[in-house]
Order: sequence, then C-alpha cells, then structure tokens
Amino acid sequence: MQAPEPNDEPSAKRSEAATWQVAGTTLSSRMLLGTAHYPSLQVLVDAVKASSTEVLTVGLRRLQPETGGGTHFWKRVQSLGCHVLPNTAGCHSADEAVTLALMAREIFATQWIKLEVIGDDYTLQPDLSATLDAATRLVREGFAVFAYTTDDLVTAQRLHGAGCAAVMPWAAPIGSGRGPQNPYALETMRRRLPDAVLVVDAGLGRPSHAAQVMELGFDAVLLNTAVAQAGDPVRMARAFADGVSAGRTAFESTPMPERAAAQASTPTVGMPFWHAQ
Repeated sequence: MQAPEPNDEPSAKRSEAATWQVAGTTLSSRMLLGTAHYPSLQVLVDAVKASSTEVLTVGLRRLQPETGGGTHFWKRVQSLGCHVLPNTAGCHSADEAVTLALMAREIFATQWIKLEVIGDDYTLQPDLSATLDAATRLVREGFAVFAYTTDDLVTAQRLHGAGCAAVMPWAAPIGSGRGPQNPYALETMRRRLPDAVLVVDAGLGRPSHAAQVMELGFDAVLLNTAVAQAGDPVRMARAFADGVSAGRTAFESTPMPERAAAQASTPTVGMPFWHAQ
C-alpha cells in the first residue's frame, strides 16, 4: 500500500477543520439561506438541498396565511432538518424588534434571533443605535443574537462586546446584488475582531462575491435574493455553495501577498542557456 503524502490529512481531520461554531452549535456549511421570494415552495426546498445549508432564516410574518405562509410552509421548512433563525425584518425600533423576538421564540421554540432594526426604508440601512439597544436587551433575555449591521467597525465592536452570537455586516444594501462596496472596511473588521463570529449579510449577488468575502476570513455568508430571484435558483444555490467553499479554502491556504511590481514566476539567474545580451 502506498504511503499517504505528507499533506494528505485523514478525512475525519479535514472534516473537523472545515466546521465552525456559532451560538454553541457546530456547523459544516458556511452558507445561511433565506426563505423568501422563491418562485414556489418546491423551488425553495430544492434550493435548500442544493446549497447544503444547515441554517434557514424565517420571518415571523411568513407564518401568516394572508402572506402565503402558514402551517404548510412551516411544516416544509421543518422537514428540511435545518436550524431555524427567525428574523425581525420590518422592525423600525428597538422596542418593536424585542417584542417580535419574544414572539418568535415562542413560535419557533429557539433562542436564536436575527436582529434587524431598519433606519431607512429606501436603503434598508439598519438603525445602528437602535440595533445596539435591542441587541443588549435580547442578550439579557437569553437570546443568541445574530445582529445585522453595516460595515461600521465601532458598531461591530460594540455588538460583539454586548454578547452577540454573530455580527452580520452588509456588503451592500439588502437585495442590491452589488457585492462588497467597501472591502477595506470588511477586511479591517475581520482583522480587528479576530475572535468574533462574522457573517456577511446582504448585498451579495454572485458566487464570486461570496468567494471574495470568504477570502477575507469571514466565517459565513447569508443569502436570500441572490438565490431566490436567480433565473435558476437551484443551480445558483449550488454555485454559491461552491463559491463559499472556494473562498474559505483560499483563506485557509494563505494567499500570496500583493506586490507593487512584477516578479517573474520563472527564475532567470542560473538558467543553462542564459545570455547577457
């Protein structure tokens, strides 16, 4: 039997290294997926399976029959065997977000909550002070808070200091699909918060965008519109899963440093037929 190469790690060890933890839970997939705006419930189910995600975000309003949700939707989501991450989408104040989170905990039977407090209806930019207020109160209530925020470093530091399970900066406004608008800010946040769980939430439109932020060292990405409103959501879900995996592998492989000048990949000094002219 041929001996394994030095870099051939046992599969069990590789699998362990590929996992990550958030809110005391070990996950294998670094892609979280939303459940809104799909062409049909069956397309959503197929996209979830294609993505291999283990976490699904669900809005409380999705359980209301008048919005196309209800018991049937909830049962299908449960049947997928994923962790459910309820969200406070649509809230415009800390009080409103806390109230909705308490309702979600009763309905979904989970301490996890994706906190969103919107400050501007046009850009859907979060109200940072209200988000920090709500996060602090929810952490005291025993919630594992996944806080949606901008790429502002100081706010991210305060959310992490308040005890949030994950800080979730945007790459661009929700649903814009524009990709990272300020990679420097995201890179700085990752470097300054080495122990925080950081998940890029909002603004990613293509698998290459997901790979880009994963190369910066982010723990995961959360997607919805980029998959749900693609021409083929199922294939796009699979493509994003590949992009996330490639970006994470690249980060762990330590990319070469950028240089200001060219450097030949093939050395010339000492080559046998080199002539000085």
